[in-house]
Amino acid sequence: MQLKFFPLSPLLLALGLTGCQITNNQNDSAQLESNNNTVIETCSDIHTDAEAIADCELAKDGVFDVIHPNDDELEDEASITDTPDIYTQAVVTDVWERASANFQLTVPDDPRVATQRKWYLKHPEYMARVVKRAKPFLYYIVEEIEKREMPMELVLLPIVESAFDPFAYSHGRAAGMWQFIPGTGKRFGMEQTWWYDGRRDIIASTQGALDYLTYLNNMFDGNWLHALAAYNSGEGRVLRAIRTNKRAGKPTDFWNLNLPKETRAYVPKLLALADILKNKDDYAFLWPEVENVAVIEVVDIGSQVDLAFAAELAGMSLKELHGLNPGFNRWATSPEGPHRLVLPLEKAAAFSQALAKIDQKERLNWVRHTVKSGDSLIKIAKQYHTTVNVIKQVNELDSSMIRVGQAIMVPVALQELDSYSLSQDQRLASLQNRPSSKQQVRHTVQSGDTLWDIARKYKVSTKQLAKWNGMAPGDMLHPGKSLVVWLEGKSANGVTKQLTYTVRNGDSLSRIASKFNVKVADISKWNSLNTKRYLQPGQKLKLYVDVTRLSSSG
Repeated sequence: MQLKFFPLSPLLLALGLTGCQITNNQNDSAQLESNNNTVIETCSDIHTDAEAIADCELAKDGVFDVIHPNDDELEDEASITDTPDIYTQAVVTDVWERASANFQLTVPDDPRVATQRKWYLKHPEYMARVVKRAKPFLYYIVEEIEKREMPMELVLLPIVESAFDPFAYSHGRAAGMWQFIPGTGKRFGMEQTWWYDGRRDIIASTQGALDYLTYLNNMFDGNWLHALAAYNSGEGRVLRAIRTNKRAGKPTDFWNLNLPKETRAYVPKLLALADILKNKDDYAFLWPEVENVAVIEVVDIGSQVDLAFAAELAGMSLKELHGLNPGFNRWATSPEGPHRLVLPLEKAAAFSQALAKIDQKERLNWVRHTVKSGDSLIKIAKQYHTTVNVIKQVNELDSSMIRVGQAIMVPVALQELDSYSLSQDQRLASLQNRPSSKQQVRHTVQSGDTLWDIARKYKVSTKQLAKWNGMAPGDMLHPGKSLVVWLEGKSANGVTKQLTYTVRNGDSLSRIASKFNVKVADISKWNSLNTKRYLQPGQKLKLYVDVTRLSSSG
């Protein structure tokens, strides 16, 4: 692929582009981040046998359902996790074996542990999926836990929280492998901006999780079971339960505390996993091995970079790179940082050397936008899928005032936006456009709308509506947001997909509408356009297209 970049004035050379709870269930109204290209694995999805479904529901009592990217959409990660030939074989060849040799927690003979252990033992295919997700990051996490001399059982916590999925989210607005809600994520160093969500960043979230667990362990005088319970339900709730038992003269160990149902099963899940891993031979359980060697390296990139450009420079697919760097929400890394990328170990050195030869201005693609009547920085930023702060910084603007005829430089994605399949927008689009036998209706949010109002209008539940759109039932809606509603009835065999169309010379709204069999009014609504304004070559338009009608129309 040939890369083309707009020539820049020297003032851009020195600019650093700026702009861009853990599942803490204390706040039951906590809301879900709208993340993902996702599927929710319910017990009825996984099993058909009534007994198996009952076992599954019992085992799932411990944690909230989380939503995962469809594994079929993700490329096989073997190509990015193979062990480099330069390594000699370690004494302990399996990182899981290394971890289990350093377990510290006692596993009691308790019915709650037995219930969770029974479920895991009956479902080895679940562990195979989990280990596949964990493989690129496991060695790094074990190393970090070891450095802090913390119980190695903590390496199993992402299994309980998210099934080791950095794109997972729960209905409590918890996101990432370690499942932080927004407030706790910020409290422990995870920035959350339009460009970047540190809760999904493997490095930031792992450091934050271990910091939080250390804090909780200190709060509970070294009692790790109390700390783990607090990680799930909040320190305040566990402290209150301990005080209540003390006043009543009851034991204050975890097993005797009156805690929420999900927390009472949460700690047993972790202990059951530890017991199975430690004694997998006795249980005749196939726990997939992961080589006990480093397979990733963190590379300092120094500035914002287009992910497609970085992937090409590293000799990787865009999906592979984004899979290792799930914290980035958009088509580029954040202009405010962190200025780093996680890369396969064998590719890191060559990438760093190649990147060092490329000027920072050439790490992004640029367009020159001439301000028209009615333009604003907000409108221009939305048009090119960037932020006002970035445009102001690049163009050295002290305020948001712009004038007609003014030329403004704007960074834009190197590839079509739908090529960035793991970006937040594309994951949501994939979720909303999953094939279904039902009829799809799109609802554009109006000022004052709530999920409850919309659900009532279409006679569906708020839970269904939230699930279809990667949200939580209590999430705030913004005017102009497009929601998918699936209604009973025939879909007329149509398959609606979201496409990103790049405006070309000579294009008009009517010409584009005719080409894709949609209405001019719909294109305007989907993109908040003024129909009296001319389109600009290079402008990106979001379209919802029935691809069956598109193919039949040529």
